[in-house]
Order: sequence, then C-alpha cells, then structure tokens
Amino acid sequence: MSGHSKWSTIKRKKAVVDARRGAIFTKIIREITVAARLGGGDPSANPRLRLAINKAKENNMPNENIERAIKKGTGELEGVAYEEVRYEGYGAGGVAIMVDCLTDNRNRTTPEIRKIFSRNGGNLGETGSVAYLFDHKGMIIIEKGQTTEDEILELLIDFDIDDVRTEDGNIVVTMPPSSYSAVLDFLKSKNFRLVVNEITYIPKTTVPLDEHKASQCLRLIQQLEDLDDVQNVYSNYDIADDVMAKISEEQ
Repeated sequence: MSGHSKWSTIKRKKAVVDARRGAIFTKIIREITVAARLGGGDPSANPRLRLAINKAKENNMPNENIERAIKKGTGELEGVAYEEVRYEGYGAGGVAIMVDCLTDNRNRTTPEIRKIFSRNGGNLGETGSVAYLFDHKGMIIIEKGQTTEDEILELLIDFDIDDVRTEDGNIVVTMPPSSYSAVLDFLKSKNFRLVVNEITYIPKTTVPLDEHKASQCLRLIQQLEDLDDVQNVYSNYDIADDVMAKISEEQ
C-alpha cells in the first residue's frame, strides 16, 4: 500500500468542490491556460492539458470556455501570464500542508497565504519543508456496489498500479502519475462510476487530530481553497469520522 486517502477526507473535499462549482471554473481555466502554454494546445500530445480538459468536462464547463482558455495559453488570444508557485507549511497539531497556486502576482499571493496560515494556528515554512511527506500518485475511486478488489486487480493486471483496496465499500486504486491516464481510460471504458479521479499528493503518514485542532485545520484549508490563486491543497491530517461529523454539524 502506498499512501492514504481516508474516505471522510475525500467526501469533505468533494462536498467543497460541489458547493463551489462557479469558483472551480476559474481554477480549471487557469490550469488549462498554463498547461497549453507549457505543452502546446493539442491534448493528445499534452497529458497535463488533457487532464485539465477532462476535469473541465466533468464539471460541465462549456466547450467555448475550454477553447478560449487553450488559445490564451498558446498565445492565439491575449491572456494573463500565470506563474506556478508552491507553498508549504504546518497547520494546527503539526499537520503538513502543501498549497499549489497559479498566480499573476506572487507579491499579492504570498502575504495572503501567510496570513491565512498564521490566523488559523499554522505557520508557513520553507520550500521543501513538508513535500517529502507526500507521494505523487494517481488516484481513482470506484463507487461501491459495482465490483470487488479481486475483479479490479484482475482487470488491471497489465497496468502499472501501486495498490487496490476497499474504503467504506468504495474501491481505491493508486498508481504512478505516468500510468494514470491509461488506467482512467480503461476503467471508463468499462463504464464504472467513479467518485474521484485525479493526480494528487498522498501523505506517507498521517497526523490524528482532536476536535479543536481538527476544526482549526479544516478552517485553514477551507480559507486556502477559497482563494482564486489556489489550485490544490494537500494535507496529512487524520480526522475520525465522528469528529468530522460533529464539526460538520456545528458549521
């Protein structure tokens, strides 16, 4: 087994995305633009662009928005130049947090990120201070009730995968980023309903939190995710289901 996904964490992340459908468009458009600028406008020859387009379509983004973002990236249309920046730090209880941003003004983004960390019981660290605590992996979660671990292992025998396991009835498949697209296309061709499919950073170890620290940590992450410049937030917190439920009731 490589990494950890904890189903309650995945559900919380998915709920946040669903609740902020409009805001997520901004983040996806930035990713498409940067992907096209770095690797060209042809998704068949640019894996990063292909993943961004897939995410756009999963969120029902109109094709004209996708095409316009690609053209801005390739220079066919005028657009903003975004810079990729990663911030690393710690939240309440010593939880490791990585924040990936696409920004047109680092001098604006850095103070905003630092302020959110400091006012929620955390602190911003140096580059590389927590990245070593995560593995870069593809992760696909197959909705429960459709298959079994054994069946998925047999289906994926010819693919480069790291782990197949069950969490709350869902089948979690992790793999190197290089094999993610092929595995995703194959599972989609079998018409499996997927709860999550993404290339992400999975913590090697996790930090259990009590209710107070969990509330602080989730507030910190939520405020980071609310920033337009922030594309993804990764953390190694471990919050028990009953604690997560109690926090959700209080919000």
